[in-house]
Amino acid sequence: MDRSHLQALMQEKMEQMPTKARRAVAYLLGNMREAAFRSIGEVADELEVSKAQLVRVARMLGFAGYAELKDALQEAILEQVNPAAMLAKSVDREESLHETILRMEHANLDDTWTQLSQEKILAFCRLIRKARDIYCLGWGISSLVTESLYIRLRVMGLGGYSLRRGSLTLIEQARSVGPEDLLVVCELPSYVVEVTETVAICRKKGASVISITDSPAAPVCKESELALFVSAASPTFGSSIIGPLFLVHVLTSALAISLGEQAKKALEEQTAFLYDTRIFHPVFGLKY
Repeated sequence: MDRSHLQALMQEKMEQMPTKARRAVAYLLGNMREAAFRSIGEVADELEVSKAQLVRVARMLGFAGYAELKDALQEAILEQVNPAAMLAKSVDREESLHETILRMEHANLDDTWTQLSQEKILAFCRLIRKARDIYCLGWGISSLVTESLYIRLRVMGLGGYSLRRGSLTLIEQARSVGPEDLLVVCELPSYVVEVTETVAICRKKGASVISITDSPAAPVCKESELALFVSAASPTFGSSIIGPLFLVHVLTSALAISLGEQAKKALEEQTAFLYDTRIFHPVFGLKY
């Protein structure tokens, strides 16, 4: 069952439900991804109802039990990151694809900005500044986000490492992480088991963890000292990285100001490097 059909079913059925059941269905409608990946106990605690109540709600919706409802929720969510299914939907839309992309990316930027507070920016800067070494972890498209972060940290003179799947697994690379270190992980759907396990290992070794993800339901959030949320909706190819890259841009810019003289000195060295004619061509009197 796709997302639209599941939402229509839930909206139709909830009209005839008692108040407590309606509240549960309203939560499921508004938090489909969280509900899809959380246990029945976690959802029950969130709603302050019993697990038996959630089973009854699932049956009111026409499912054999909560497990079957959860399967339907997961199927609806996974369809959103299925590139083939997304492309098929884009073909069927009346709106032109490039207009859809423009509209959705504007929304991604707005939603990402809305979810970012001054307190979270300050917390990010504080965790970065107190870390011995900073490890930037990403898998697949998420690694493009953490690579951007890693580059900016290095340009500002901070010690860091980029963890990406290669000759070594992520778990093998995480062996050097220590209790004074910081792990920054970006995890956009689909969520990867090895990423979750690597984050858990780093946390167990005493490292602090910052996560950049699209939902509190992401497994890495359970190990995160600071969770930063982005909007990454896309009509094609799964997750967009425009919102996450924007977040990295904002955070590292704030960090540069927070570092003060340390960042100023590092950026002056970077400027001298950019003016090295052995590497860069001079253009119109400027060197890039």
